[in-house]
Formats: sequence, structure tokens, C-alpha cells
Amino acid sequence: MAGETAELTAEARAWLAEDPDPETREELRALLDAGDTDAIADRFSGMLQFGTAGLRGELGAGPARMNRAVVIRAAAGLAAHLRKQGATGGPSAPGTVVIGYDARYRSADFARDTAAVMTGAGLRAVLLPRPLPTPVLAFAIRQLGAVAGVTVTASHNPPRDNGYKVYLGGGSQIVPPADAAIAAEIAAVRSLADVPLAESGWETLGEEIVEAYLARTDAVLTPGKPRDVRTVYTPLHGVGRDTLLAAFDRAGFPAPVVVAEQGEPDPAFPTVAFPNPEEPGAMDLAFATARAADPAPDLVIANDPDADRCAVAVPAPGTPAGWRMLRGDEVGALLATHLVHKRVGGTFATTIVSSSLLGRIAAAAGLPYEETLTGFKWLARTDGLSYAYEEALGYCVDPGGVRDKDGITAALLVAELAAELAATGRSLAELLDDIAVEYGLHATDQLSVRVEDLTVISDAMKRLRGEPPAELAGLAVTGAEDLALGSDRLPPTDGLRYTLAGGTAGPGTAGGRVESARVVVRPSGTEPKLKCYLEVVAPVPSAAALADARATAEATLAALKTDLSAAAGI
Repeated sequence: MAGETAELTAEARAWLAEDPDPETREELRALLDAGDTDAIADRFSGMLQFGTAGLRGELGAGPARMNRAVVIRAAAGLAAHLRKQGATGGPSAPGTVVIGYDARYRSADFARDTAAVMTGAGLRAVLLPRPLPTPVLAFAIRQLGAVAGVTVTASHNPPRDNGYKVYLGGGSQIVPPADAAIAAEIAAVRSLADVPLAESGWETLGEEIVEAYLARTDAVLTPGKPRDVRTVYTPLHGVGRDTLLAAFDRAGFPAPVVVAEQGEPDPAFPTVAFPNPEEPGAMDLAFATARAADPAPDLVIANDPDADRCAVAVPAPGTPAGWRMLRGDEVGALLATHLVHKRVGGTFATTIVSSSLLGRIAAAAGLPYEETLTGFKWLARTDGLSYAYEEALGYCVDPGGVRDKDGITAALLVAELAAELAATGRSLAELLDDIAVEYGLHATDQLSVRVEDLTVISDAMKRLRGEPPAELAGLAVTGAEDLALGSDRLPPTDGLRYTLAGGTAGPGTAGGRVESARVVVRPSGTEPKLKCYLEVVAPVPSAAALADARATAEATLAALKTDLSAAAGI
């Protein structure tokens, strides 16, 4: 034990000696002086792993935290990978790397360090002018013909987290094998002293890049359509407000009412436990603002902190909040229907954990349809893509401009649809009813378990693989697919997919029937969570039968949660 402690202390002192950041040096020195071996061991449990989500983790000292030393190594690994791929032709034609950042703690520092590394490596580093939405970065990569892009953001993670997301040329996030190749280059960085850091020489773009992005948002809207829609908006203390308000003004929509308590960027996220519109309580202030607004709004819209996701809520009279948050699958279906009516061609795509409803909408419109693994890093690679969404509130409605999820253009398109419906006396909720009658009710839900101990997740996956359920919610499991094995259509990933036969639904539904059901179980790629995605499809022979179909679907989803929890031991 004494030998292990001495080795750990030596490793920490070696890290301290080259740490470029006074703040993390002070943190680590204090732990060493106090002899807090547990805290040191936690920070030196291994290097923060670089994968298809880039880096993401808690801020702090040491290789297992997000800090300047880790970011400099990551940037050096990316630069080495780009050079090996021929991204620079020498001083006269250096490859461009665009760097964006949000308003989280240390984001600007990490962005500048990345610029210094890229410039030192002979690449052309270009910083965005200020903290901006991630979609602006994704747009800038395509606009400038960059070989890569980096955005410093932890998206909707807790306040003490930050992250480092990498895009390659074309504006798509990295996928295997590029992630492994970059990780290998990061691991090859022996010492920060080996990384050339430029003291200057990178460029900082002006507001013209934001103006170019805003001009591109026009592409998602139809000129001359109604624009009269009243909106309450929250950026959840993130960076979306100014860009969204400018986009709404440019399009001719009335100015949204901004939730005052959450309007300014604030890395502490003081009004929410988690800055994610899907988390309980995150939308409470937005709903309170909507209830107090006069005249009453038609929509509540939220972006997550880096504004690549878009949440939508609709009036729900008689409920405690007075508003109902739409699921990502519901917004996905609404936008798909709107795009079909706008006669948008090309391929519609979603992920294996999202609703199968999009496939039916595309088929009815005679459009190609694709399913991919979870995440826009996969969706963005769909051939002929015209529209993509994932259930986690991510929507790509203009892949020619932003080949990634974009919470700004998605909000514009939702507002356009709501305004068109309002002009005929109808609402988004009524359109959702029409969709259910036309295609069958596709009800989705999620069982999400946040853990402190990651072995809980691995144990649950092992148990499900070793003892797969034969029945869930009274429905026979007719297909059990281990996604780790991959297939002709999907690369391997850690997950399980169960297909359930139709039949009599779960308890309390008075004999209601479902057409089919589906369950996908996977560990989250960005948070310590086990996520289980549930879908129940119920037939709706007429509008009069919709209420019964919803009751059946809700009871079946509840039974699926109970039975799946038991099967997974969570």
C-alpha cells in the first residue's frame, strides 16, 4: 500500500510540475499537502477518455478531469491526426480548424489553448467571436471549408462539467475509426513540453459569421406564410438567446418573451438542478412566465445551454403547470409532417432509440428513410439527408447549412408550423391527434437511471444479456438483438433491442390492444446513466377511439417500465 501511495504521489507531482493552470495547480498542491490520497487517486484514475463524444467530464486537476493540461493534449492529438491526414499543405495552404465555445467555466480558456496548439502545429486556427451556439460552429465549418472544428461545451451536463466536441471536414461529428486514431495521438503526447504552443497568430472571426448563419436560417422557412405566434423562450442560462431572438426577428415573428431569470448566460445555472429541458423542474420558470404572460402565449420553447437542442411545450388547460412538454418524438413527427407538406424531398432519418413513426410518415410520402445508431454523428452521415431527428430533442432541418442538430432553426420551423395552424384555428396538439389517427398512436417513454457507481450499469447489461426476458408488460418478446454484435446496417454498439408482439396490453386497460412494442437499452455515452427507450404502437381506428388508445398505451408503457426494471435489476 505504501508503495502504491508513493507511486501515486510521484505521478501527481509530475503532473503538477507541468500543469499550465494556476487554479488547478493550487488544487492539486493542496491535496498533496493534505495527504488526501483518495481525492488524488480519483483524479489520477486514468486519462479522461476521448471517444465519439470527444471529451466530457468534471472540471478539476489531474488526467481524469477536464482542465487545460488535458485539453492541450487533446488538441495536440487532433492536430497530429489532421496533419497525418494531409490537412495542411504547408505555410501557404494550412488547413483551417474552427473553434467555438459556450459560456461554461473555462470554456474560453480551453478554446484559446486549442487555437494556440493548432497554430503551433502549422494549422490555421480560427476562433468564433464570442460564446455562441454549437450550430453556429457546425455552420462555420462548412462555410469556411474547414478541415475540422472544435466546440468547447458540456451541452446540458451539470455546472461543474465541461467538454470538447470534435467535428471533421463537412461539419459532422467524429465516428470510428477517427475517434480511436485521435485517441492514439493523444496518448502519444508524453509531455506538455513537447507540444508547440503559439503565443499569437490565430484569427478571431467577426460578427459576419453570425450574420451568415442567420442568413442561412431563411432557408428553412417559406416566405409569405403566417408569422403570428406568441412564444415564451428560455435559453436555460446558456448562449442561445441572442441568436434565437435575432433569427425570430429576421423571420418576422413577434419577439419571444424571454424567461428573465434564465436569460443571461451563467455557468452556475442557478435556477436548475440540471440545465436540460428534459429534467424535472427545468421548465418550471418557463411555464410560470407563460402563465403570467398577457396575452397568453401559443408556445413555450427552450434551448439547452449550447442551443443545439430544442424543447417545445403546448398549452394543457386543467393540468397543474398549465403546459405540457412535448416529447422529442412528438416534435420530430410534427416537423416531419410540416416538411412533407412543404414538399421537401430527400431522405428522412432517425435513430434506433427514436419512434418508428417517422418511418411511416416517410413511407406515406414516398420518401427514403434510414435508421442509425444514437447520435447526430451517425445521422449526419445519411446519404441524401433532408431531415433528421433524435428523441433527445435534437433536430436537423437544414443539413445543407448545419449538418448537425440545431435548436435555433428547429425553433423557427416549429414557430412557422404553429403560426400556420393558428391561422386556421388549429393547434400543434390537434395536429398530433391527426397524426395518431392517420398512422396509429406511437407512444414513447424512457426509463433513465442515473448512477454513482458505473458497475450498476455494466451489471444490468450483463444480466439482460445472460437472462433475456421472454415477456414484458404481458407481451411476448419475439426478437432480442444484441447491438454489440453489429449488423449489415448498423455498426456495433453497447445496447440491446427487444421487439414485442402485439396483443392485450398491460394491467388496468380494460382489454385494450396494442399493435406492437419495442424496447432499447443502452448506457449513455455522455452521462452516468442507463437509458431504456420504450415505444408502444396502438391502433386508432377513428378519432373517437384516440382516448382509449392513449390509455392503453400509457398503461402498457408503465408496465414495461416495471417489468424491465425487474429484469435488469435496477
